[in-house]
Amino acid sequence: MGTSRLRFDQIGQWSQIKLDIVREYARAYSTILTRQASLKHVYIDAFAGAGIHQLKSTGGLVSGSPLNALHVEPPFHEIHLIDLDGAKIDNLREIVGDRANVFFYQEDCNRILLEKVFPRVRYEDYRRGLCLLDPYGLNLNWEVLAKAGEMKTIEIFLNFPIMDMNRNALWSNATGVAQEDAERMTAFWGDTSWRDEVYVQQPGLFGGEDWLKSGGNEKIVRAFQKRLQDVAGFTEVPKPIPMRNSRNATVYYLFFASHNKIGGRIAGDILRKYGLLLQKRGRR
Repeated sequence: MGTSRLRFDQIGQWSQIKLDIVREYARAYSTILTRQASLKHVYIDAFAGAGIHQLKSTGGLVSGSPLNALHVEPPFHEIHLIDLDGAKIDNLREIVGDRANVFFYQEDCNRILLEKVFPRVRYEDYRRGLCLLDPYGLNLNWEVLAKAGEMKTIEIFLNFPIMDMNRNALWSNATGVAQEDAERMTAFWGDTSWRDEVYVQQPGLFGGEDWLKSGGNEKIVRAFQKRLQDVAGFTEVPKPIPMRNSRNATVYYLFFASHNKIGGRIAGDILRKYGLLLQKRGRR
């Protein structure tokens, strides 16, 4: 299956639960949208991967989000699968086969979403879309989120990569952060206001000023939730849930954002349900 260059992404329990959450919501979403005969609804996977993941725990293979979307009933009218890795796109093509309503892109999603995919989900064309944004780290630009919020036709699930942020950009003292990593953080956040949310400025021991971290993950997550509402303009942004690895370290937060009250309620219920499940497992 696929090419010799291909290596399946290895996933843990938290990623399996993320797949369950997106699959459960996609099923509800497609059921509701199908009842509205005038609308066409599409699924978009911006970091689609190879279509199959390998479990860290057992080495077994499980279907990824693109294949889950293909099996949603009632089906999506279109499915758009994007990944920068050519081997992963080749593998997806091989698994999916030739389907007129499935589109593949070996592209940077930050460009292709704005130029080719989102324009197919315009309000005036009676289109609606569900978009999964599952970046491999700080590889997503704010412009994508802002455009989705502006269009009012696209609902998103977003993996907020807090572990990558903490490792590379949100250090205890921001003066030590590499410029390249600070710029990646700014591109993800949309501007430099993340510094004001995370840091307080204090006199340095040897003169000058130090930017010292104030507050933990929850503070930056609340600030981003507010940003999705106030800046991107999404009206429905339920509280995200932390996704933790086997060492109970938070890898990312799973966000949902929409302009639809029903969608917001359903997604919020699903996130709370799985959030409680994760809490119970974490206490074992």
